[in-house]
Amino acid sequence: MIDALGGRVEQMWEADLDAVVESAVAGADAVIHDDDLQLALFLLYAVHYGSLPGLDADLEWDPVLLTGRARIEAAFEEELRGIVTIPEPPEPVQDEVASWLFRLTAPTGKKGLSHFVARKASVEQLQEFLVLRSIYTLREADPHSWAIPRLTGRAKAALMEIQFDEYGSGDASRIHAAIFAQTLRGVGLSDAYGAYLDQVPAVTLASQNLMSMFGLNRRLRGATVGHLAAFEMTSSIPNRLYGDGFRRAGFDEDVTGYFDEHVEADAVHEQIAGRDLAGALAEDEPELLGDILFGAVACLALDDIAGERMLSAWQGGESALRLPLPAAGGATR
Repeated sequence: MIDALGGRVEQMWEADLDAVVESAVAGADAVIHDDDLQLALFLLYAVHYGSLPGLDADLEWDPVLLTGRARIEAAFEEELRGIVTIPEPPEPVQDEVASWLFRLTAPTGKKGLSHFVARKASVEQLQEFLVLRSIYTLREADPHSWAIPRLTGRAKAALMEIQFDEYGSGDASRIHAAIFAQTLRGVGLSDAYGAYLDQVPAVTLASQNLMSMFGLNRRLRGATVGHLAAFEMTSSIPNRLYGDGFRRAGFDEDVTGYFDEHVEADAVHEQIAGRDLAGALAEDEPELLGDILFGAVACLALDDIAGERMLSAWQGGESALRLPLPAAGGATR
């Protein structure tokens, strides 16, 4: 896939690629944890974003590659739908859907990843945390923005309100991805997108791929909305704890500013996402209710899997990365 998307394959044969993808899917114990499948899917999405250098833009709509992508997506979606459990659904009424989402995302009191980062994480673990976050956060908001032309009315207006803030409200220096890039530089890491692609495990790519799959398939626009709602509703408290962890380690506001920004911003976004976006969409297009709920539950499920993997590795005295970090500059504290 790397050779194909880089234009280093003169001619791709549909039967050959389809057979390779089919074999990879059939041989995977779990698509979510399969490094090759998740990397292949990530690269297929990257050609749409233009997020990585060296990908041939002429291949964005190549039918052979799209066929392979669809086969991986089908296995990925089937696996996700098989592992998530959706609580008793609400009626497709704005207030009821919003209340359902707030119950789903309410804090459980469990001391998880964010508490570990706040109280115990070493500088090396904090760097690993940022590396794992970089796959999404250096492209923050982009996957959900695919839904903008696919929504209408109240839901579209609510999504635009959230995304306008994510993109800095007209100030390029306040784009959330740019603020996160400063955080990376502040701890001595590269802010180049994909710089640590080899270091991250499959489940990290799966979290990004989930958003891209929802966003790039119009039939899953409801899932995109549900995902964003759950994402925003579970952001404010963890980000406060993440900021506390970096302050504890001696980092200044150049590093902690990203997390502090999200404590306030996402407390507002969660209200818009729950009621004006997800609730309004369910009320206006009730046939999308099931996918809205699925998107929200799938968001939480993958975040839990990724967080538990990270926390388990650190508590066991191991790295949460696939490969060690390359040598980098020193952090500013």
